[in-house]
Amino acid sequence: MGITKQFLKTKPVCKVTFTVPAKDAEKVSLVGDFNNWDPKENELKRLKNGSFKGTFNFPMENSYEFRYLIDGSFTNEAEADRFQWNEYAGTENAVLEL
Repeated sequence: MGITKQFLKTKPVCKVTFTVPAKDAEKVSLVGDFNNWDPKENELKRLKNGSFKGTFNFPMENSYEFRYLIDGSFTNEAEADRFQWNEYAGTENAVLEL
């Protein structure tokens, strides 16, 4: 898994690319507090090598809790900026700091 951040000089946003190696998966979505945990909002696209990838714009100077939803199972990003305990979910979420 991996995250790449590109801070834009002309806008107060950061282009963030998420890459998830999931060759056997049918569907991978990025869910978090930025999209009300809706798996339909930020679906990642399957690449020819079997991984899934998506690039999204996030407002800067914020932090976002997120997880990947891989075929119905939640997974954290190992390369997240940090992890935050979530009482509602009863587990840690990955956190993106911008």
